[in-house]
Amino acid sequence: MIAPALPTSPDETTTAWALAARGGDAEAVEQFVRALHCDVRRYVTSLGADPQSADDLTQDTFLRALSSLHRFEGRSSARTWLLTIARRAVVDSLRYAAARPRLSGTDDWQCAAERAQPRCLPGFDEGIALAELLANLPDERRKAFVLTQLLGLPYAEAALVSNCPVGTVRSRVARARTSLIEWLHDAEQHKPMSAAA
Repeated sequence: MIAPALPTSPDETTTAWALAARGGDAEAVEQFVRALHCDVRRYVTSLGADPQSADDLTQDTFLRALSSLHRFEGRSSARTWLLTIARRAVVDSLRYAAARPRLSGTDDWQCAAERAQPRCLPGFDEGIALAELLANLPDERRKAFVLTQLLGLPYAEAALVSNCPVGTVRSRVARARTSLIEWLHDAEQHKPMSAAA
């Protein structure tokens, strides 16, 4: 009997954990969740989830994934499959929120929380600057950039998650890079940022 090949990449490892979890391995479930938790949270945040609801959406993503794990066959990587579920969770959340009445006259808790953060920590200012620059990108370009450049998905998997052709993802990432570089150059010269083209 030939032994199964050992996973060689992180995506192969997480996919192997998902398949083992599908078979009832409790430790594999824990490894699967632990390995992909940060990626899912970063992705739902990049899709526009506020930090307060990002944790809830991340949890919802894993609940949905674990309840449908029996249908996962490993045809794509587990990360791609999970990020697709995360996208659906965010869309469902936005649809639900759009149907609810909005509160007015509330304090902006996010600004208050940012003002309370210690600013002397390494990377704090750069993180805020990157978040602000990314927020100025059109949604589709920001999603493609975050998936490929921040989460490290290959373009083909980002295309599966985004439900568009690989060439479209490449184009969106290239345009996002061009805009970000232009804005950084403008910021160095203290010019206001121009709108995304």
